[in-house]
Amino acid sequence: MSHDTMATLTRETISAAPDPIVRRTLHDELLERLRSMIIDGDLAPGDKVPEKELCERFGVSRTPLREALKVLANDGLVTLTPNRGAMIADLTLEDLEEAFPVMGALEALSGEMACANITDAEIEKIKKLHLEMVTHYEARELKLYFRTNQQIHEMILSAAGNQTLSALYRGLEGRIRQARYLANMSTSRWTQAVQEHEQIIASLEARNGAELAAILKSHLANKFETVKEALQDRGKP
Repeated sequence: MSHDTMATLTRETISAAPDPIVRRTLHDELLERLRSMIIDGDLAPGDKVPEKELCERFGVSRTPLREALKVLANDGLVTLTPNRGAMIADLTLEDLEEAFPVMGALEALSGEMACANITDAEIEKIKKLHLEMVTHYEARELKLYFRTNQQIHEMILSAAGNQTLSALYRGLEGRIRQARYLANMSTSRWTQAVQEHEQIIASLEARNGAELAAILKSHLANKFETVKEALQDRGKP
């Protein structure tokens, strides 16, 4: 085999290779696991962070754990108090009354921009996720429903193709998702949420940015009403 032929085969092999594997650091992996535990409600608002148990669970020392907790504190998910350790940040109605309208505006903008940039392939992926989400809804698998739901919103954000928008969105999404797990959705609200997602899919397919923006903003406002009721009920004796 000639040198030129070998070079051609090498180039073809490289070009046909899958995407490179991203090697996550211990810090990144630990941070992601802790963030998921908080957002998914495994570590509840107001709870003290069980550092010793978490170190044993993940097989790490307290140094990387505390470094991850510092990052989560900057994100507003954890509160660090000298001599008292770390606590999962409590959710207050006042905080969420500020955060939800901002997130609603970001969601609306992501929908409008996504409609201008989204590909047919991306729409098909979102439709597939929607069907998966509906399956979880019908099986009453709330946690799996929420996870698939979030993937849909993140794919719309990705299709918008705006890094500044993504950064602002990421800064708020943890608190919004954490709040969502506090609320026990009624059957009627859950059904309404699925119907709203049907409208989201239809607007995406039509690439109607203004319509999708309005639906996403309303969708989040309705979600906030559910969370608001849960927080108010929590405060009752």
